[in-house]
Amino acid sequence: MNVLIIGLGSIAKKHIQALLTINKDVSIYALRSGEHPSEVLHVHNISSIGEPGVLFDFAIISNPTFAHYITIEQLVHLKIPLFIEKPLFHSVQGGEELIALCNKNEIRTYVACNLRFHPCILFLKELLLKEKKKVNEVNVYCGSYLPDWRPGTDFRKIYSANSDMGGGVNLDLIHELDYVSWLWGQPVSTQRILRSNSSLNINAVDYANYLLSYDQFAVNIILNYFRVDTKRTCEIVLEDRTILADLISQKVWSNEQLIFSSDVQIQYTYEQQMMYFLSLLDNKLLPNMNNIEEAFQVLKICLGDE
Repeated sequence: MNVLIIGLGSIAKKHIQALLTINKDVSIYALRSGEHPSEVLHVHNISSIGEPGVLFDFAIISNPTFAHYITIEQLVHLKIPLFIEKPLFHSVQGGEELIALCNKNEIRTYVACNLRFHPCILFLKELLLKEKKKVNEVNVYCGSYLPDWRPGTDFRKIYSANSDMGGGVNLDLIHELDYVSWLWGQPVSTQRILRSNSSLNINAVDYANYLLSYDQFAVNIILNYFRVDTKRTCEIVLEDRTILADLISQKVWSNEQLIFSSDVQIQYTYEQQMMYFLSLLDNKLLPNMNNIEEAFQVLKICLGDE
């Protein structure tokens, strides 16, 4: 198997590790710029797509978000499946035209939101399929401290802190919008508050608050970059009890009774995600979860008409 990768940052290395765990014989080619790009174990550096003289089985797009659109546009002619790191784009402008181009060329796509493979989210998905009690309210929260994301690096210089690079907590943590849409479908309407005036002093959005309205209930989602004591939870208020999932401790409670726990490493979600994507390549009849069209709908919730 020959894999092309565009963008060789920290998230790309997680995908590479997942690939090698599944298939140690995979050949990975990274499109690099510059005269002397750094060497990465198990990765062949190339300066042009045609350089290795091989046919690629699929491509991983994991460069900065602002470059996703043009990268997809440039790869369409290869007519190979695309594994695209979230978020899909940094803007909704021109998205429908590019989606139409991918569909015209029959390109299979998957936008990587690994929390769909988190044990707690999978547990909630199964629970909700069986649940007979009415959902009255959902509260989703994800807050963490951006300066701690990459120790030893000035956080103000990374893409997350810079809106012109496609950064911002609303895009970075689009996982929450994604799994809410996966669990309950598309909302009837959306309200959003996006701000960037915290003590971090960055120009990207560092606080986002979404209110998603469904026919019978509402979902409130809060995301931020400035919470020092990291918190990532999903609270589902049913008519007879409250379900609380803590994605960090990997535990789920019904009121105060523990009903699920797991202790997998986060890399496990990347491996499960990659296994799912590879299964799409092996069986074209499998339903294509979170393809470019589905991810674009979530992006529109995230950004509105921006």
